[in-house]
Amino acid sequence: MNQPNETSRRDFFLAGATGALLAGAPILLKGAPAGQAIKVGLVGCGGRGTGAANQALKADDYSVLTAVADVSQDAIDACLATLRKQQGAKADTKVMVDKPRQFVGLNAFEQLINSGVDVVLLATPPGFRPTHLRTAIEANKHVFCEKPIATDAPGVRHVLETVKIAKEKNLNLVAGFCWRYANQIVATFDQIHSGAIGNIVAYYATYYTNPVKPMPPASTRPAGMSDVEWQIKNWYNFSWLCGDSIVEQAVHSADKIAWAMKDVAPVSCVATGGRQIPAQGGNIYDHFSVNYLYPDGTRAFLSNRQSEGCFNENADFIMGTDGVCTIGKGPMPRITGKTKWTFEGQKYDMYQKEHDELFASIRKGGVINDGQRMATSTLLAMMGRMAAYTGEQITWEQALNSQEKLGPPSLDWKGSFTPSPMPQPGVTKFL
Repeated sequence: MNQPNETSRRDFFLAGATGALLAGAPILLKGAPAGQAIKVGLVGCGGRGTGAANQALKADDYSVLTAVADVSQDAIDACLATLRKQQGAKADTKVMVDKPRQFVGLNAFEQLINSGVDVVLLATPPGFRPTHLRTAIEANKHVFCEKPIATDAPGVRHVLETVKIAKEKNLNLVAGFCWRYANQIVATFDQIHSGAIGNIVAYYATYYTNPVKPMPPASTRPAGMSDVEWQIKNWYNFSWLCGDSIVEQAVHSADKIAWAMKDVAPVSCVATGGRQIPAQGGNIYDHFSVNYLYPDGTRAFLSNRQSEGCFNENADFIMGTDGVCTIGKGPMPRITGKTKWTFEGQKYDMYQKEHDELFASIRKGGVINDGQRMATSTLLAMMGRMAAYTGEQITWEQALNSQEKLGPPSLDWKGSFTPSPMPQPGVTKFL
């Protein structure tokens, strides 16, 4: 419980630094003067959301967390406790989320967006991302949006429309494709795009890891818990919420492939995939292998796997006519061939850099919009999933225009919903 003098100091900071809480959004569209508070709201209080909030609070001397939203009060409590510990002596003026601004439930994001925040951090399971992003942008909020940006093609198209709205409103939209903000990788792709390995012939990316959130046995489901609540609790194991392992995790590798190809879309892809370990009620694969064909004949290969006791690797091998670039095998990226090059600078925290760039842009009235490429990279991973699920060759246009909607038609915390069954190549149809 706050002491009277503590409450007064906190209220004074908010009121004095902002000048007028309700006037914050229009001012921040044009830039925020030094010393003016930038009010931050976090949607999704899990580990990634807590990390994003901490980075947002470090990014600006006057950024203040004023609201949080989640489906679980326990997650909110754990998040705020962690953030207060991380902020240390600054916690009193950095983490200012009183009980009325702790919003719980499926519609909590709307309450948060309407609570007077200037910046919204979106870190829920990606199945919610298209709706959350549209609501935030329509309300004139700057946004940090975690990857991926959707779990199906209708969601991607919805986000592309939102990206246009953000551009029209001059709102900042920074995506959580963190490698684009890693200085050693930025320098590496600058070398590649400058011709250090000649013309790219092939790109091979691996994302071999342990399982992220294994599905618990159905017997552990509490009596009376609805389908929707059970699936959200175990969101990583359902494609409508996570997009599958290639879209939720290996999308980082897809993003680097897209980056190397200057974000030009491929013509088509074929893929394999499946599940070696029983799903226990979930419907996602634990391995994929995708072969992308680009307009100039270049091939890109993306393989991911999530299994215990296996070889793990997160690496990129980019082969050109004059050399090879290797990322992830050794401490720094390197190029061999006609050009010999190794990144020799000091790596900085790419997760922090995302927020540093976002808040610096807000301060000066600038605009960063990662929207187009975050949609391209998400769809790149998604079309690989479509090809693996169906066993068909899928074109970029097919993937973009797919009519398959993975989630329930409407969300009800107590609702029933049966997700699509485990896909079977040659049986599952492309929609």
